[in-house]
This record gives sequence, C-alpha cells and structure tokens, in this order.
Amino acid sequence: MIDIHHHLIYGVDDGAKDLEMSIGMAEVAIAEGVTHIACTPHSVDSYVYQLETNLERMAEIQAAVAGRLELILACDFHLNADNIQDAIQNPLKYSIGGKGYLLVEFPEAAIPPQLGASLNRLKSVGYTCIITHPERNPVIVKHPQMLADWIRMGCVVQVTAGSVLGLMGEAAQKMAHTLLTNRWVHFLATDAHNLDRRSPRMSEARETIARRYGADYANLLCVTNPTAVYNGQLLPEQEEPLRLYDDDDYLGAPWWKKLFKGRG
Repeated sequence: MIDIHHHLIYGVDDGAKDLEMSIGMAEVAIAEGVTHIACTPHSVDSYVYQLETNLERMAEIQAAVAGRLELILACDFHLNADNIQDAIQNPLKYSIGGKGYLLVEFPEAAIPPQLGASLNRLKSVGYTCIITHPERNPVIVKHPQMLADWIRMGCVVQVTAGSVLGLMGEAAQKMAHTLLTNRWVHFLATDAHNLDRRSPRMSEARETIARRYGADYANLLCVTNPTAVYNGQLLPEQEEPLRLYDDDDYLGAPWWKKLFKGRG
C-alpha cells in the first residue's frame, strides 16, 4: 500500500515529535504493509512549511528504514490566501514529490465561495487537487454538494482510514461510508500524527472497504491510484460515481470517463 497523507517528519508540526517517534511510526506503517509514504507537513498559519528542514529530516528517517520503505515529500496544504498565492507563484512546490498532486485541506468554520474558486487557479498552474478528509469537515458534511462541485471540476478525494473504522467519530464514519458507497473516494490514507489515536494503521480500513465495497475498489484506493500519484501519472479509469449529477446533469457529459481516461 501507499500512504499519501502522513505527518511523519518530526518537529515541524503537530505530527511526530522527535526522530524516535518518526521511526516508530514508519515501523508501524511497514508492519501494516505500506511500502511508500508521502510525508505531509502542514502549511498553515501555526506551522510554517520549511522546505529544507523537511528534506533534511525526511532523509534521516529514510536512512533508518532504507530498503523497507520509500519516502517522498509533500504537504498538508491549508487553503488560505497566503498559501494559494505562494503555490501559484511557485508551481508544484507543495505537491507530492513536486509532480502535481496537491493535498488540499479546507477550513472547518466556513468555506467562502472564493476558496472553491481558488481550486481552478491552482489547476491552471499544474496542480491536481486532492480534497483531504472531507468526511471530517463539518461544513462539507453539512453541504456535500460543494464536494460534488469540486469533483466535477476535476478534484479527487481522500478519506481517512480512522474515519472508515469509526475512530474519528460517528459523523465522520457515516460520511466516509456515504462517499465510499457513491464512489466519490479515490484514496485511502492514514493522516497519521502519532502512535496513539492518530496512528499509521491502514490495513484494517482497507479490509473493511474490500469487504463492503469490493476488493477491486479497495485496491484502487490503496495501491493503484496512490501509485499513479506517487509517480506523477494520470489516474486510471475509475468506478462510476453515483449521485454526482442528481441536481445538475453537467450538460450530460460523462465527466468521470473523460477525466480519468488513459490515466495510469
């Protein structure tokens, strides 16, 4: 499996606190069957994204798990005005491995229309936006049509393994399974922060998805799609989403086939 959202780098945000914890989290991931991790320090007001520090500390962790786990740098990119401007001025800076896929986190208090519009601005400079853990965002849970609109414009979606298992609360679990049922999800990831409540465990959630929604879909979310992201490739054709056009037929266009055709 490939985990595309993991706060493995120590001392740069609210993730791993020290090198020992980083290595411990990496060891858990290896035991879970994870072969690659995208290290995703926050870029938000309270945590400045330190590119050189991130690279140096990631190299330390990589040396400790050499041959057993491969790491790549990414970012947990909070969608605020300063971040958006910097990302546009420095195309692909915050993307996974600098290859185009950007993990985007929306604020939880309010999502003004201009933030949704900013996704198109990021797309125009080469980013493909991955909406992170929408099942945990109370605004999106209350207004899922916003997520439908973003998917229609070409965004893709990541849910948290803990949400699937109910570890992030009942509302997040219900929303995660609604999104999975409707095939609006493209990635499963841990969003690991530590070895306790926010641990790097992924295999049980994958097994749950395989049991409830099919092994092929679970493999798509945990292996096939993340591999494409890790390599900077287009995604393969996805399972057809349900209810994405209930309120708007989007001119009748088979969006999901057009967007993902030839990816892989």
